[in-house]
Amino acid sequence: MRRLLALGGVALGALALSGCTLVPTASSPERIARHQIPFGLLSKTIPGTNNGRVRFITQPVYIVDATGHLAPSSRIVPSPPVLATVLRQLIVGPTQIESFAGYSSALPTNLVLLSASIKNGLGYIDLATPLSHLSRSDRILAVGQLVLTAHDAGAARGIVITVAGELQQSLLPNGAAASTVSPSAFLSLLNP
Repeated sequence: MRRLLALGGVALGALALSGCTLVPTASSPERIARHQIPFGLLSKTIPGTNNGRVRFITQPVYIVDATGHLAPSSRIVPSPPVLATVLRQLIVGPTQIESFAGYSSALPTNLVLLSASIKNGLGYIDLATPLSHLSRSDRILAVGQLVLTAHDAGAARGIVITVAGELQQSLLPNGAAASTVSPSAFLSLLNP
Protein backbone atom coordinates (compact mmCIF):
# COMPACT_ATOMS: atom_id res chain seq x y z
CA MET A 1 0.00 0.00 0.00
CA ARG A 2 2.88 2.30 0.80
CA ARG A 3 4.38 1.81 -2.68
CA LEU A 4 1.05 2.64 -4.27
CA LEU A 5 0.80 5.88 -2.27
CA ALA A 6 4.38 6.83 -3.19
CA LEU A 7 3.71 6.07 -6.87
CA GLY A 8 0.51 8.12 -6.76
CA GLY A 9 2.38 11.04 -5.15
CA VAL A 10 5.09 10.95 -7.82
CA ALA A 11 2.46 10.80 -10.59
CA LEU A 12 0.54 13.74 -9.05
CA GLY A 13 3.77 15.76 -8.71
CA ALA A 14 4.74 15.00 -12.31
CA LEU A 15 1.30 16.07 -13.50
CA ALA A 16 1.54 19.35 -11.59
CA LEU A 17 5.04 20.08 -12.93
CA SER A 18 4.12 19.24 -16.51
CA GLY A 19 2.19 22.51 -16.75
CA CYS A 20 5.30 24.52 -15.82
CA THR A 21 7.77 25.81 -18.37
CA LEU A 22 10.89 27.92 -18.28
CA VAL A 23 10.17 29.46 -21.68
CA PRO A 24 7.69 32.32 -21.51
CA THR A 25 4.98 32.20 -24.15
CA ALA A 26 3.36 35.01 -26.07
CA SER A 27 0.08 35.10 -27.94
CA SER A 28 1.73 36.60 -31.04
CA PRO A 29 5.26 36.85 -32.51
CA GLU A 30 7.44 39.63 -31.14
CA ARG A 31 9.81 41.72 -33.21
CA ILE A 32 13.44 41.66 -32.06
CA ALA A 33 15.50 44.80 -32.53
CA ARG A 34 18.53 44.45 -34.84
CA HIS A 35 20.94 45.55 -32.10
CA GLN A 36 19.78 42.64 -29.89
CA ILE A 37 20.84 39.96 -32.39
CA PRO A 38 24.38 38.82 -31.46
CA PHE A 39 27.39 37.46 -33.36
CA GLY A 40 26.70 39.43 -36.57
CA LEU A 41 24.08 36.91 -37.66
CA LEU A 42 22.29 39.53 -39.78
CA SER A 43 25.48 40.49 -41.61
CA LYS A 44 25.75 39.92 -45.37
CA THR A 45 29.01 38.03 -44.82
CA ILE A 46 29.88 34.92 -42.82
CA PRO A 47 30.64 35.82 -39.18
CA GLY A 48 34.31 35.39 -38.24
CA THR A 49 35.62 35.67 -41.84
CA ASN A 50 37.10 38.47 -43.92
CA ASN A 51 33.94 39.28 -45.89
CA GLY A 52 33.34 35.60 -46.73
CA ARG A 53 30.18 34.91 -48.72
CA VAL A 54 28.43 31.79 -49.95
CA ARG A 55 26.09 31.91 -52.89
CA PHE A 56 23.78 29.06 -53.73
CA ILE A 57 22.28 27.84 -57.01
CA THR A 58 19.93 25.07 -58.00
CA GLN A 59 21.53 22.11 -59.71
CA PRO A 60 19.73 19.14 -61.31
CA VAL A 61 20.27 15.62 -60.01
CA TYR A 62 18.65 12.62 -61.66
CA ILE A 63 16.40 10.31 -59.68
CA VAL A 64 14.11 7.45 -60.69
CA ASP A 65 10.51 8.48 -61.27
CA ALA A 66 7.38 6.38 -60.68
CA THR A 67 7.60 4.89 -64.20
CA GLY A 68 11.18 3.66 -63.73
CA HIS A 69 12.74 6.38 -65.91
CA LEU A 70 15.31 8.97 -64.87
CA ALA A 71 14.01 12.48 -64.20
CA PRO A 72 15.83 15.66 -63.13
CA SER A 73 15.14 17.15 -59.73
CA SER A 74 16.59 20.40 -58.36
CA ARG A 75 18.93 20.58 -55.39
CA ILE A 76 20.50 23.64 -53.79
CA VAL A 77 24.32 23.62 -53.79
CA PRO A 78 27.02 26.26 -53.28
CA SER A 79 28.02 28.17 -56.40
CA PRO A 80 30.00 27.32 -58.46
CA PRO A 81 28.88 23.69 -58.30
CA VAL A 82 31.57 21.10 -57.53
CA LEU A 83 31.01 17.54 -58.75
CA ALA A 84 31.52 16.00 -55.29
CA THR A 85 28.94 18.32 -53.70
CA VAL A 86 26.36 17.65 -56.40
CA LEU A 87 26.88 13.88 -56.21
CA ARG A 88 26.49 13.95 -52.42
CA GLN A 89 23.10 15.61 -52.94
CA LEU A 90 22.24 12.82 -55.39
CA ILE A 91 23.27 10.11 -52.92
CA VAL A 92 20.98 11.61 -50.24
CA GLY A 93 18.14 10.47 -52.49
CA PRO A 94 14.69 11.86 -53.12
CA THR A 95 13.08 14.29 -50.71
CA GLN A 96 10.14 13.17 -48.62
CA ILE A 97 7.71 14.87 -51.00
CA GLU A 98 9.38 13.19 -54.00
CA SER A 99 9.19 9.82 -52.24
CA PHE A 100 5.46 10.29 -51.64
CA ALA A 101 5.09 11.02 -55.38
CA GLY A 102 6.74 7.67 -56.22
CA TYR A 103 10.29 8.83 -56.89
CA SER A 104 13.21 6.70 -55.70
CA SER A 105 16.91 6.15 -56.25
CA ALA A 106 18.74 3.13 -57.61
CA LEU A 107 21.85 4.15 -55.68
CA PRO A 108 22.32 2.35 -52.34
CA THR A 109 21.50 4.50 -49.30
CA ASN A 110 24.84 3.55 -47.71
CA LEU A 111 26.91 4.51 -50.76
CA VAL A 112 30.07 6.40 -49.79
CA LEU A 113 31.63 8.85 -52.23
CA LEU A 114 35.39 8.99 -51.64
CA SER A 115 36.14 11.67 -54.23
CA ALA A 116 34.81 13.21 -57.41
CA SER A 117 36.48 15.63 -59.78
CA ILE A 118 36.34 16.78 -63.39
CA LYS A 119 39.41 16.86 -65.64
CA ASN A 120 39.16 17.84 -69.31
CA GLY A 121 35.39 17.36 -69.29
CA LEU A 122 35.60 13.82 -67.87
CA GLY A 123 34.28 13.10 -64.38
CA TYR A 124 36.25 10.79 -62.12
CA ILE A 125 34.11 9.24 -59.37
CA ASP A 126 35.73 7.13 -56.66
CA LEU A 127 33.34 5.06 -54.52
CA ALA A 128 34.01 3.02 -51.39
CA THR A 129 32.04 -0.04 -52.59
CA PRO A 130 31.15 -1.35 -56.05
CA LEU A 131 27.65 -1.22 -57.51
CA SER A 132 27.92 -4.87 -58.56
CA HIS A 133 25.74 -6.09 -55.66
CA LEU A 134 22.74 -4.30 -57.22
CA SER A 135 20.41 -6.03 -59.67
CA ARG A 136 21.23 -5.54 -63.35
CA SER A 137 18.45 -2.99 -63.92
CA ASP A 138 19.32 -1.06 -60.74
CA ARG A 139 23.00 -0.98 -61.76
CA ILE A 140 22.09 0.55 -65.12
CA LEU A 141 19.80 3.10 -63.45
CA ALA A 142 22.44 3.92 -60.81
CA VAL A 143 25.14 4.53 -63.42
CA GLY A 144 22.61 6.60 -65.40
CA GLN A 145 21.91 8.71 -62.32
CA LEU A 146 25.64 9.30 -61.83
CA VAL A 147 26.52 10.08 -65.45
CA LEU A 148 23.58 12.41 -66.15
CA THR A 149 24.03 14.28 -62.87
CA ALA A 150 27.78 14.60 -63.52
CA HIS A 151 27.06 15.83 -67.06
CA ASP A 152 24.93 18.69 -65.76
CA ALA A 153 27.68 19.51 -63.23
CA GLY A 154 30.28 19.90 -66.00
CA ALA A 155 31.44 16.39 -66.96
CA ALA A 156 30.40 16.77 -70.61
CA ARG A 157 32.46 13.80 -71.88
CA GLY A 158 31.12 11.34 -69.29
CA ILE A 159 32.44 9.62 -66.19
CA VAL A 160 34.90 6.99 -65.05
CA ILE A 161 33.95 5.04 -61.91
CA THR A 162 36.59 3.60 -59.61
CA VAL A 163 36.24 1.73 -56.34
CA ALA A 164 39.03 2.59 -53.90
CA GLY A 165 41.10 3.64 -56.92
CA GLU A 166 40.45 0.48 -58.97
CA LEU A 167 38.80 1.01 -62.37
CA GLN A 168 35.29 -0.47 -62.71
CA GLN A 169 33.33 -1.59 -65.75
CA SER A 170 29.88 0.01 -65.84
CA LEU A 171 26.81 -1.52 -67.46
CA LEU A 172 25.22 0.38 -70.32
CA PRO A 173 21.50 0.21 -71.26
CA ASN A 174 22.38 -1.75 -74.44
CA GLY A 175 23.90 -4.57 -72.32
CA ALA A 176 27.56 -3.73 -73.00
CA ALA A 177 30.08 -2.71 -70.35
CA ALA A 178 32.51 0.19 -70.53
CA SER A 179 35.06 1.87 -68.27
CA THR A 180 34.26 5.35 -69.64
CA VAL A 181 30.54 6.08 -69.68
CA SER A 182 29.09 8.86 -71.82
CA PRO A 183 25.79 10.63 -71.07
CA SER A 184 24.49 9.93 -74.60
CA ALA A 185 24.39 6.18 -73.84
CA PHE A 186 21.80 6.85 -71.09
CA LEU A 187 19.47 9.28 -72.88
CA SER A 188 17.07 6.39 -73.53
CA LEU A 189 16.47 6.16 -69.75
CA LEU A 190 15.10 9.69 -69.52
CA ASN A 191 11.36 10.13 -69.09
CA PRO A 192 9.95 10.77 -72.58
